[in-house]
Amino acid sequence: MTKVALFLASLIFIVTYGCSKTDDITVTPSTTTTTSSTYNELWIPPTITGKTFDLTLAKSSKQLRTGAKTATYGYNGAEFWGPTLIMNKGDFVQMNVTNNLSETTTTHWHGFHIPAIMDGGPHQMIEPNTTWKPSFEIKNNAGTYWYHPHLHEKTFQQLTYGAGGLIIIKDPVESALALPRTYGTDDIPLVLTSRRYNSDNSFTVTEHAYGDYAMANGTHDAQISLPKQFVRFRILNAETERGYNLGFSDNRNFYVITNDGGLLDAPVEVTRVKLAVGERVEILVDLSKDAVGASLDMKAYNANQEFGFGGSEPQTTGQFGSLLNNKDFNVLHIKVKAATANAITTVPAKLTTNTYWKESDATNTRTIKITGGQAGSAFTFDNNTYGFTTINQNVKLNAVEKWTIVNNNIFGHSFHIHDIQFKIVSRSSGPIANYESGWKDTFYIRTGETVSVVAKYDDFASSTNPFMYHCHFPNHEDAGLMGQFLVTQ
Repeated sequence: MTKVALFLASLIFIVTYGCSKTDDITVTPSTTTTTSSTYNELWIPPTITGKTFDLTLAKSSKQLRTGAKTATYGYNGAEFWGPTLIMNKGDFVQMNVTNNLSETTTTHWHGFHIPAIMDGGPHQMIEPNTTWKPSFEIKNNAGTYWYHPHLHEKTFQQLTYGAGGLIIIKDPVESALALPRTYGTDDIPLVLTSRRYNSDNSFTVTEHAYGDYAMANGTHDAQISLPKQFVRFRILNAETERGYNLGFSDNRNFYVITNDGGLLDAPVEVTRVKLAVGERVEILVDLSKDAVGASLDMKAYNANQEFGFGGSEPQTTGQFGSLLNNKDFNVLHIKVKAATANAITTVPAKLTTNTYWKESDATNTRTIKITGGQAGSAFTFDNNTYGFTTINQNVKLNAVEKWTIVNNNIFGHSFHIHDIQFKIVSRSSGPIANYESGWKDTFYIRTGETVSVVAKYDDFASSTNPFMYHCHFPNHEDAGLMGQFLVTQ
């Protein structure tokens, strides 16, 4: 996305809609897409548990629309996406990833604290008809993570075809809580994205920012029947650029219980929660007061978002257009059924006790600027396009560092750091939302905003194998909005 294109889009947007900012808890929509009267059952990915995980990525196809099937990618025979991997903190796991595609890929364990050589970034390439076999200890807290391709210049395409999957980590702290955790019944994985189609029903994989049709777990117009009790959703924004401002059609309150890296100290009650690309959140929704047979919708309240929010553009066609742009739209239709035995009917007042890093803990600080995007140039960090052998930052093992990210561009980005979970300590745009107060590995940085985070870079060092930091818009990272850092002794 060039700055010229963004500037022209901004003029259209401001003239047409103004440039108002919508608060996270705004509940009054102005534009809503037509609601489908025909729904498809939400696909729930199968699970793999244990200490050895075999994944095979291959071409597939799925009947997504009337007419021809759509060519897709999937793991382990899935038509789109892959199985959910369930792991335990403290286990040492063996991963066996076989690439049955005709092209090279990688598999990145997003959010994991593991050695760089096991991380699955652009350097850990899996050639066609070969198997990559990393192994590592699970050090992360209980939470929702994910795996996806990270091959430079191919991430957008391979994700668009459907390569990816969720990971659930369990630990004793989370397991001791009275929370919904029956997978597929009251503990629901929810991967949100959208797709654009060509006339033959193939996915559009030329560069574009947004799909035209919303998908949940690879299902259009998805619905699910859920029990009359508290239900847990594990939600991932797996989009290209679109952000989500999630809520429910009756504006009911719900509770955020985790960020990217695990449990918050206590549930945070909200009516809206925003998710940028790559971010995850777990929420609890109370259906105990709903009548059996009643229905409601989880919606993206994306109309009239602040300028720079992904999907706020008014266009319906072109590189930055979409039929979903600047609209509120359904992401999941929910029907209420009878409660299960031993239903969860209350929210824990306390979840855990986190000890977060503070600015005063930092032993080093550094500033990274989002640059470029001018006259056809790609976005960059500090005016440096990604280089496969370029090391942009050097971090000392066990350092506690404050990283300040500066976005002087007129479009927001999703910023992700590999290896660590960090604490957001400041936003120049205002207070940090309570629902993003926990451990994070990805965050949205607004137009013209500066965000600071603090983390400790411990356990793993290498003088040759780098970790990544990058915009998690896959088209942006493919175009060079990535950097590399070494953690060294």
